[in-house]
Order: sequence, then C-alpha cells, then structure tokens
Amino acid sequence: MSWLEALVLGLIQGLTEYLPVSSSGHLAIGAAFFGLDGEENLTFAIAVHAATVLSTIVVLWREIAWILKGFFQFKWNEETQYAVNIIISMIPIAIVGFFFKDQVAAIFGEGLLLVGCMLLLTATLLAFSYYAKPRQKESLSMKDAFIIGISQALAVLPGLSRSGTTIATGLLLGNKKESLAQFSFLMVLVPIIGESFLGLIEGGFSAEQSGIPTLSLIVGFLAAFLSGYFACKWMINIVKKGKLIYFAIYCALAGTVTIVYSFI
Repeated sequence: MSWLEALVLGLIQGLTEYLPVSSSGHLAIGAAFFGLDGEENLTFAIAVHAATVLSTIVVLWREIAWILKGFFQFKWNEETQYAVNIIISMIPIAIVGFFFKDQVAAIFGEGLLLVGCMLLLTATLLAFSYYAKPRQKESLSMKDAFIIGISQALAVLPGLSRSGTTIATGLLLGNKKESLAQFSFLMVLVPIIGESFLGLIEGGFSAEQSGIPTLSLIVGFLAAFLSGYFACKWMINIVKKGKLIYFAIYCALAGTVTIVYSFI
C-alpha cells in the first residue's frame, strides 16, 4: 500500500465512519480497487478506526468528561445511568470480538457481493427509520441499549453501516434523534480502543506482518483523524435534523452498483 492509497482510504474511513454509509464497506471497495488483500485491508482498517476514535474523543470530550465525573461519584445519577447503558451496549460486540474474531477477519476477504448486499440492507434500515413514527420515549432504557448493541455487533459485516444501523435501530425503538448520534459514537469507543490495543500487542501493525509501510499507516491515520473530526460534527447535526433518507438513497445506489460490479 502506497502512501497515496493510504491517504485516499484514510479520508474514506474518516468520512464514512460517522456518515451512515458503512466505512468497512467503502474500505472494502477501496481495497478491491487498489488490489489489496483481506489481511492487509483488515490491518489498515484497525489503524484508521483507532484514528476515528481519537477524533470522537476530541469532538465529544465535554460529554465524556460529564459521564466520567458523574460515574465516579459512585451513586446512581443521570451520568451513571448513561455509562451503564454504554456498558450494556458493548456486550454483544464483546461476544463477537472474543468468540468470532477469526470469522470476522475472514469476512473481509469475501469480495464485493456481500458488501453490496449489506449496503442495500443499510439503505432499508435508514428508510424504515425515516418513515416509521414510533411513540417517543423520554430516555434510552437498558433494554434499548442492549438491542442497539446487537445492531452494532451485526454491523461488523462490511457494507452494513455501524452508525446507520445503531441510529436507525434507536429511532425505530422510539428514542429521540437528538441524543442518538452522540450515544452511537460514544458506545463504540471502548471496543475499538480495545481492538487496536490487542492489535498492537499481537504485532498486527508491523510492516513485516501486515505488508503496509509505516509511512502509509501514519498517513492513513492522520487522514482518517482529520476527516473523521469534521464528519463527526456534521453527522450529529444531520441526525438532529432527521435527514437520513438521503443516505438511504445513496446506500441503495452504491449497493446496486457494487453488486453489478462484483459480477463483472
């Protein structure tokens, strides 16, 4: 992977991590375009996901500080309830990470047909969440947090947008759109940080094991961080305005084109 390829893929990751169009799906499309293999793509994906986590922390540092301050008062309050909901939402993805890591890694080499199908599924979820009018809830419950966590675990499939799936699930459950984007972005912090840390311990980021030059990893990381910073702020405003239907149309078109391309 050259530094220019890493720059392009890093920009794609940063933008698509927060926009409900599937970062993993677009990375898989980009990797196929550049001729990268599944293992190399997975290693790069872990690195740029870590970059977008850092951008999330920068954008939402006030909210993170609010949660931690209230949580470490060691009493039941609004901040503690929010923190518990985040912990509950992480249970499904933790199960996938511990017991199905090898299967997930193998999926990244399955080709573009799966990506296209999952983009169509993302489009369907976004459209349903846009037109559905469930009864609004005052706050996000522990049960809803777990269900949203299940949708996050399913979104390990390339092409199934994590942010789109979790936000759409929350909307279909009747939760307020004003708070869902923030919750969706915060709930993924610990899993991705943990995944990146394990990758560092296992040596998954070494040039010898991944086949990716150090310069390319650095360029990809910085590109993902900067584009992710602006995309995160933009997406929070988009969800508040309820404009997800446009992304449903985009995912439907992108999925259709990807499926057709996979047969060429």
